[in-house]
Amino acid sequence: MAKRKVLVVGGTGYIGKRIVKASLAQEDHITTYVLQRREMGSDIDKVQLLFSFKKQGARLIEASFSDHNSLVDAVKQVDVVICTMSGSHSGSHESLLQLKLVEAIKEAGNIKRFIPSEFGTDPSRMGHALEPGRVTFDDKMVVRRAIEDAKIPFTYVTANCFAGYFAANLSQMETLLPPKEKVTIYGDGNVKVIYVDEDDVALYTIKTIDDPRTLNKTLHIRPPENILSQRELVEKWEKLLGKELEKISISQEDFLASMKGLDGFGQTVVGHLYHFFYEGCLTNFQIGEEGEEASELYPDVKYIRMDEYLKLYL
Repeated sequence: MAKRKVLVVGGTGYIGKRIVKASLAQEDHITTYVLQRREMGSDIDKVQLLFSFKKQGARLIEASFSDHNSLVDAVKQVDVVICTMSGSHSGSHESLLQLKLVEAIKEAGNIKRFIPSEFGTDPSRMGHALEPGRVTFDDKMVVRRAIEDAKIPFTYVTANCFAGYFAANLSQMETLLPPKEKVTIYGDGNVKVIYVDEDDVALYTIKTIDDPRTLNKTLHIRPPENILSQRELVEKWEKLLGKELEKISISQEDFLASMKGLDGFGQTVVGHLYHFFYEGCLTNFQIGEEGEEASELYPDVKYIRMDEYLKLYL
């Protein structure tokens, strides 16, 4: 079988750099391309990261979202496009830039699979989400509709809670490090959520690009041993730490009331945490015929368990 040509858009971002790394690791089967956006020329960290990928064997393709023809030319060189641009958490609507990419893919007509930038909560289940955080999900659904209207082959990847943002800090706000004395518990702390190591997200994403079982479906990343309540996550940390933390529960009413006085981003964070830890939106449904579960499809992946993940923070 000929090597698959994969273009990563947003390859210097938080999840994008991991997907580039996972793609490069499959060099026997994949030729990795990374979009070099002309607009990023003044960001030294991103420029140096981009050229570090080139040293590792990635091919850089220069294009701009303000130049349709350059995007079409870029897309014509590959078989698969994976977009990892940042979302709309701050109300920037940056994820809607993907509509320009959709138009380019539609015109090029050669793409075998498009994976748009999602990697979080399934937006098709979040039509009821609280404002202002709802824009994140609404924008992703706009992109989904454009993809499907254009009849572009796709896979949507929902990765639930990134461990770096939700597990390392025991799901606390305003810190990315685990507390060592006291911890805030959302409600009774027993609602199940799903924590996933970001490198595992990238690996599952790369595995799906050629899999007919995930064509025009949603890949749900739900590693069974990482489906945990907040209290179960805290217990894992306490066992590693060798001490019990003071636990302060916050009711649903008080938590929602805490949105007052916050800026738009802060309100978005509170709203999303409400849906995860009080409503249980990540685990309160069964995967239907429109989806597949990653750890079932790829049992060979030895995904990172959260007690193993938390050892790093001791």
